[in-house]
Amino acid sequence: MSDQFTVRHPEWAANATIYEVNVRNYTPEGTFRAFEAHLPRLAKMGVVIVWLMPVHPIGTVGRKGSLGSPYAVQDYFAVNEEFGTLDDLRHLVQTAHELGLKVLLDWVANHTSRDNALITQHPAWYQYDAQGQLVPPVADWTDVVALDYTNPELRAYMLEALRYWVREADIDGYRCDVAGLVPTDFWDEARPALEAIKPVFMLAEWDELYPSGGLTWEEFNADTHLLEKAFDMSFGLRLHYLLDRIAEGQAALADIDTYLAAERAKYPPSVYLMHFTSNHDVNSWDGTETERLGPLTQPFAVLTALLPGMPMLYSGQEAGLNRRLAFFDRDPIDWAALPLQDFYTKLLQLKKRHPALRNGDAASNFQRLTTPDGLYGFVREKNGSAVIVVINATAEPLELPGQKMLVSPQKGLFDVFSGEALTLAQAKARQVPAHGWRVLRTRD
Repeated sequence: MSDQFTVRHPEWAANATIYEVNVRNYTPEGTFRAFEAHLPRLAKMGVVIVWLMPVHPIGTVGRKGSLGSPYAVQDYFAVNEEFGTLDDLRHLVQTAHELGLKVLLDWVANHTSRDNALITQHPAWYQYDAQGQLVPPVADWTDVVALDYTNPELRAYMLEALRYWVREADIDGYRCDVAGLVPTDFWDEARPALEAIKPVFMLAEWDELYPSGGLTWEEFNADTHLLEKAFDMSFGLRLHYLLDRIAEGQAALADIDTYLAAERAKYPPSVYLMHFTSNHDVNSWDGTETERLGPLTQPFAVLTALLPGMPMLYSGQEAGLNRRLAFFDRDPIDWAALPLQDFYTKLLQLKKRHPALRNGDAASNFQRLTTPDGLYGFVREKNGSAVIVVINATAEPLELPGQKMLVSPQKGLFDVFSGEALTLAQAKARQVPAHGWRVLRTRD
């Protein structure tokens, strides 16, 4: 299976967490410069990759809301003046690099706004219905129209547009919107074209939840092509929706094991999947973490941070964001308090520094712990250094039973959140509070 997976990840991605930035709503100003002031805080929190939602001018024809969707791109070679200038973006990227951060731009290759100049300049680059009308890629995406990647001139244009931002703004890669709606061979061509400039990281917004092209679910689930040559990582949407169902009482914690087994059967350990409890679509359309996950919000944040895969945070999660941000209008996040900053810092710094938590590391050992109903636990270990993770999905305190595991009962441990020194021989180390978690690491 693994022979077809040839992507070489940049080394800086090995212990990375990704952080999605909604520039429009991040600050009252809604600009690159205003957001840039937060970069030192994010670096201190343990973030490595900063993903900026689309930075391009937004179409006005068919615009939704007062400001439109950032995914309705009017010009691939320009910056949305709402956010600032190209020099402002360059300054943001330079500052990020000085702090040890990497920057991805959100790229919308599948469709454009209805007033993108390409429609009149190159009408053959678009898809049309039987009546000769431009068509949206999805019926209710009424503000955009679909591009036609059978046209080689369109492909050459889009490749040059992708190269432009790497050259001119020194970005470190792309998050590619609905990547599976664009032919895989285009992305396979784009990756080496970008690598010729500098090493990049490519994130595909895609997972098995998007069957298309007449494929059955079984056929689609066997399609791993995006992650074979072009992309470093795709969205772990199946885990996201599974956690939602567990919180609703529609699935069990043990179903996470089924998810992990299916992932391992499909992908080698080198492949990255991105895990999260929120993002821009989830927050605006499905609901806040509190709405969807209730008291399991933080326990599931622990899981998505420390299970195999790369964790992602969305703008405002560390501020305890508890409302749906407006998608098509200005709706600034309130940064007056950061109630979860320390929580996420402990998780992300552990992720960043611990050898057993490296992304895609085939040499790491993963052991699922035997747990009573209501608990879910595992150990990740490498070269004698281990992290033990247990969450409690119930309203009662529960105890992890003593068992043989990768960590000796007498091995010295630290509680990552309390800093307390413990061993597994102590019952105290195995107690997990109601709707809580224990994260223990070995003392090396």
